[in-house]
Amino acid sequence: MDEELIRTTPPLPVTSVTLGRLWAIVETSESMGLAAMAHPLSDASHQTEAVTPQSMIGMPLNEVAEGLREPAGIRRTIACAAVNAGIVPPPDAAPGDGLLSDDLRPGQRTVIVGRFPALQTKRPDAIVLEMSPGPEDLPADAAPHVIPGARELLITASAWCNGTLSGLLRLARNVPVTLIGPGTPLTPALHAYGVRKLAGFRVGDRDAVRSAIASGGGVKAFKEFGDQILLSAD
Repeated sequence: MDEELIRTTPPLPVTSVTLGRLWAIVETSESMGLAAMAHPLSDASHQTEAVTPQSMIGMPLNEVAEGLREPAGIRRTIACAAVNAGIVPPPDAAPGDGLLSDDLRPGQRTVIVGRFPALQTKRPDAIVLEMSPGPEDLPADAAPHVIPGARELLITASAWCNGTLSGLLRLARNVPVTLIGPGTPLTPALHAYGVRKLAGFRVGDRDAVRSAIASGGGVKAFKEFGDQILLSAD
């Protein structure tokens, strides 16, 4: 999957790279791509020593995207943002955050990787897996025990950035998958890898999003400056 995303990323020149505490941005003159930091930047400052955002200005997006070959780390995160900067979401994409139930019947199991806001109202009975589990979550290493046989699987796009998505998709054979979050690559190419729905973010006000992220803000700080959209394989 990563190799295909590298191959299909256009060679548009990078005009800006922004590293916030929680999110990274890669921009061209025509677009902006986002990706979640695997760890808050203040906790991974040692990783930034070998990464100089200014040195990437003028590089083709597809060369920056080659950082997807890294298993994890800030280079991979920037590569994810570069891939997203090279994707043009369809203008007629449906609105949606991907969290609403899709004809789920009683007794069927939904598994969610990552605790999203409003889960208690939108998916109150879901099994939630977290790398740092809260009192209502299961640890991430429980995935092999709960994902196979699930009715559906919802995955935070952060799993793509931190290199764990491929392993989750292998566990989810024959399980419909939705990838969710502003870092979701909104390309139909992912449907071939078992991702049925892509719930991502279309940036509206680039200046406002950049300012919010550069100031250390998370999704709550920038979501009003764009639209949540949903692509489906159906």
